[in-house]
Amino acid sequence: MAEHEFHMPVTEDDVRKLKAGDHVVLQDMLFGIRDATLIHMFDKARETRLDLNGHAVIHTAPNVKKVPVSNSCPVGYDSVCIGTTTSARMERFTRPLMEQNGVRMIIGKGGLGDDSLQAFEELGGVYLAIIGGTAAMETTWIERILDVDMDDLNPESLWQFEIKDFGPLLVAMDAHGNSLYDTVRGDAEGKRAQALAAMGVDS
Repeated sequence: MAEHEFHMPVTEDDVRKLKAGDHVVLQDMLFGIRDATLIHMFDKARETRLDLNGHAVIHTAPNVKKVPVSNSCPVGYDSVCIGTTTSARMERFTRPLMEQNGVRMIIGKGGLGDDSLQAFEELGGVYLAIIGGTAAMETTWIERILDVDMDDLNPESLWQFEIKDFGPLLVAMDAHGNSLYDTVRGDAEGKRAQALAAMGVDS
């Protein structure tokens, strides 16, 4: 297990150095995205003015409040609570996010599927897992909301966050075809088969 710190954006070479089980801390920039954002981008061909190339996206619909524009809130939004949502239902958007927008890292909880793992391997990407229920901690890693696009979808707009020491995050799926979710599933199935065999039950 290795520790990595990245000032965003990153390159394909940066991402391919990561191995499943490594820990990552991100600095500077992060984009928040969710179901409605992705549906509008790829099912409704709605383009964003924000540049995601080489960046990380986090599956989130943040709880924000409207405030006067200031240096600390340059687009008139302040973060209240920014947590992570389950990634599985956004599986089909991994490849287009990488191919069309240059995204290199996806942050979420629960993992993604085989199609995403293949896209990570072919295009150079990773899935960074975060523990569920840590929204309060995640919020402290976000310095400011710098920009927002598709604001009519609020809270599922496309958010641009300024971040500091965002992590550590676990590399759960890497660019070499490795998935910790597959490893855990295989171990669990093996232990189940052993337990059933010990009880004389046919699995």
